[in-house]
Order: sequence, then structure tokens, then C-alpha cells
Amino acid sequence: MNFQYIPPVPAEQIRQLPTRDVALLLLQHLATGTGYLQYASTMNSARQAFQEEPDAAALVNRLSDAWCWLEAQALLAREPSQSETFRRISRDGRDLAKDPQGITRFEARERLSGPLHPDLEGTVRTNFDLGDYETACFAAMKAVEVAVRDAAGLDNSLVGVKLMREAFRPHENGKTGGALADTEAEGGEQAATANLFAGAMGAYKNPASHRTVNFDDPIEAAEIIQFADLLLRQVERAKRRQTVPTT
Repeated sequence: MNFQYIPPVPAEQIRQLPTRDVALLLLQHLATGTGYLQYASTMNSARQAFQEEPDAAALVNRLSDAWCWLEAQALLAREPSQSETFRRISRDGRDLAKDPQGITRFEARERLSGPLHPDLEGTVRTNFDLGDYETACFAAMKAVEVAVRDAAGLDNSLVGVKLMREAFRPHENGKTGGALADTEAEGGEQAATANLFAGAMGAYKNPASHRTVNFDDPIEAAEIIQFADLLLRQVERAKRRQTVPTT
């Protein structure tokens, strides 16, 4: 009786799919088993399963890449009760194995894995991680609004789009512009910056102020937060311009 090895991921899929997708298929396979996981035994089983394939070594190498991707994303973790060769599927890994569509949420979190502007690191990141994308996006744009108002020295009567238009009003026709407008920039560039900030308020902050907005795409929500991060850094740059002495 011959023992037949079942490949953890079919050879044709390993050949055709990118490493991330092969890794997710490998994760689903690993989640069906019981007990602890070992890299060496998984690769040895794959080597046996692919022994009739003309590119067996390349297939095992790709599978090894996929395993390493899972570890790099903390979807596989060391098993603390065993020696260093043993692995287990992490909590995030099990959630992802149960819901393959969860890769979208995973990728969205990856987009925000680096440091954000300090004004976004509290409420915004917390709500995003909890999956409350509407609150996270509203809070991100609210942080931009507050930062612009404070930097421009304007009062609370101006909000949203009107606030941005006033703070970044271009210097033109001999008239002094808004407190945050760049006097060194060409007029069209100043107007574009004002439009950028006003558009951000109109598109992403004001609608959430007036009605329920369905942010059902976590990647879109992450990009809105990244946009707010960019705007906050531009406000910081405008504040630095205010402190530069004129000659």
C-alpha cells in the first residue's frame, strides 16, 4: 500500500499565483490540521507530494516563500510551550483562515502600520482597528479641521470648507491671503492648496457630520486617514513658515 502525499497547495496554483495568495491558501490548509506546525515537516511533505512534478524544487521554494510571508505578517507565530521549531496559527491567522475576505481588512491595517501624525494616533487608529471606519474617518478629518483653525488663528465660527478657504486664501492682486497660504508659491499653486483642503472637508468630513456614511471598504477608509495624515503634515509645514523671520 502506497501512502499518497497531498500537497498543501496545488502545484498549478503555486505556479500561477503571487506569493501572498499562495500563502493564504497555505494558511487555510494549515488551519485544517491539529497540533503544532513545523516548517521542516511541511516542506518535506510538500517535497514528497511534488516529486513527480518537473519543477518540484521550484514549487517547494515557492511554498517556502509563502510560509515566510505568513511568519512576516504574524499569521504564524512561535509556540511558547515548545521548542523554537514549532509554530502555531496566530489569532489574526485563524480569523483570516475562517474568512478569506478578511484579507481586505488585513491589507488596510498594513497601510496604516507605520506611524501617523500624533493627532491621529489615538481615537482615529483605535476606531479603525475596531472596524468603526466611519468614526475613524470623521475623526481624522476633524483633526485636520482643528489643526487648521489653531494654526491660522481663526475662531470657531468658521468650520469645514469655509474654514479651509479662509485659512488658505491665496495672496493675489496685492491683497493679503490667508494665514496658512504660502507667499512663496505661485498663485495657482496657492489656489490648488486651498482647493485640496476644502475638497477634503467637503468630501470626507462634512457628509459624516450630516448623515450616516457607509464606509464599507476598509482600504478606502485607510486611504482617507492617510490623506488626513498628509494634510496635517502640510499644516505643520505652514506653521513653520509662519515662524521664519522675514527679511
